[in-house]
Amino acid sequence: MDSGNVTWILVSGALVLFMTPGLAFFYGGMVRSKNVLNMLMMNFWCILVVPLLWVVVGYSLSFNGKGSMLGNFGRAFGRGFDFGGIEPAVMIFLATFAAITPALISGAVADRMKFAAWAIFVPIWSLLVYVPVTYWVFAPKGWLRARGSLDFAGGTAIHVNAGIAALAMILVLGKRKGWPRDGAPPHSMPLVMLGTGILWFGWFGFNAGSALAANGVAVQAFINTFLAASAAGLAWALVERIRNGHFTNLGVASGIVAGLVAITPGCGYVTSMSAIAIGLIAGVVCSFAIGMKFKFGFDDSLDVIGVHLVGGLVGSLLIGFFADPKGLGFDFTPGLFFGGNLQLLGEQALANGVTMAYSFVVTFAIAKALNATMGIRVTADRESEGLDVTEHVETAYNNAERTMGRSH
Repeated sequence: MDSGNVTWILVSGALVLFMTPGLAFFYGGMVRSKNVLNMLMMNFWCILVVPLLWVVVGYSLSFNGKGSMLGNFGRAFGRGFDFGGIEPAVMIFLATFAAITPALISGAVADRMKFAAWAIFVPIWSLLVYVPVTYWVFAPKGWLRARGSLDFAGGTAIHVNAGIAALAMILVLGKRKGWPRDGAPPHSMPLVMLGTGILWFGWFGFNAGSALAANGVAVQAFINTFLAASAAGLAWALVERIRNGHFTNLGVASGIVAGLVAITPGCGYVTSMSAIAIGLIAGVVCSFAIGMKFKFGFDDSLDVIGVHLVGGLVGSLLIGFFADPKGLGFDFTPGLFFGGNLQLLGEQALANGVTMAYSFVVTFAIAKALNATMGIRVTADRESEGLDVTEHVETAYNNAERTMGRSH
C-alpha cells in the first residue's frame, strides 16, 4: 500500500460523491419550482441505493473475473479484499461513479415520472446495464478494453451509456403536458450555477482520481479537466452570442458541463492543447445538439442527450484523433494526429456503438416492464400540481409566508 496513492483515491472518491448533490442542484434549478424537491430526491436516491448494491455485488461483477463479458462473485459481499493493498480504496471510489451514472438519467425524465418507479428502476438498471458495460470497457479482461478501446474515466461507460438510456426512458415515458408549446425555463439560475461549480470541483476527482495514483497522469488529467471545461463554456457562450445576441448563464453552465463530459474519456490520453481543442469542439457541437429534441420530437427535459450522450460521443471519438502517447510518456495506441492510423478511431466507434445499442435496448425493456406492471408516469392532475407535493408531501418554497411577509 502506498499511503499517498490511497489518500488521493479516497479524496477523489469524496469529490465524486459531492458531484451527485451538485448534479441535483444543477438539475433542480432547471426544473419548475414545484418539482425541485423531486429532482433532489431522485439524485439522492442513487446515493442511498447504488453504493450498497455496488459493495454487495456490483463491484465484483464489474471488475472481478477472467471472462470477456461479465465478472464473477469472487468479491461479492466484501469478500476477498486485501486491506493491506489498494483495492478496497479503488472499490469504494468506483462506488461513487456507479451512483452518479443513473442520476444523470433523472434530468431527462424530470417533471413527470413516478418516484416509486424511479426507485425500482435505479437498482435494476445499475445491475443490468451499468455493470456489464463497465466490465466490457474497464475490466482488464473486458472485451472492448481487450480490443483496444480507450476510456480513461467514463465517457463511454458513464455518459454515453446514461445518455442513450435517457432516450429510451423518455420514449416510453412520453412528453410533458404542453411540451413544447409551453416553455419551462429554469426556476432558479443561482441553483444551476451553484450546481455547475460543485460539478466542476468534483470532476477533478472524477478524472484525475481515475489515474488511481498521485502521479503525472493524474496531474495531466487534472489540467485537461480544467482547460476543456473552460474552453467549452467559452465556445457555447460565443455561439449563443452569435446566434441570439446574448451571453446567458444557462449557456455558460451547459457549456462547462459539456466540456467536462467530453474530456472525461480522454483526459489521461491527451495533452493540454488537445484538451482545449476537445473542449471548443464539444461546446459548439453540444450547443447545436440540444435542439435535436425539437426536430425529432422527444422531450428531453434537461438536455441529457444533447450534453451527455453527444458530449460523451464527441470526446470518445476525438481520442481517435488526439491520443498522444509520446506527449504523455506512456504506452497506448496513438490517434490520427499523432502518428496513428484508423485503428483506434475504429475501436472507439465500435465501443460506443455497442454501448448505445445494448443500453438502449435493455433500458427500453426495463421501462416497458415497469410501465406494464406499475406505471411509470404520474397522472395529469399530479403533473399539474407538481411532484414535490404529490410524490413527497413537501414544498421547496413556502409561498404563503412570502406573501404574508410582503403584506406586512
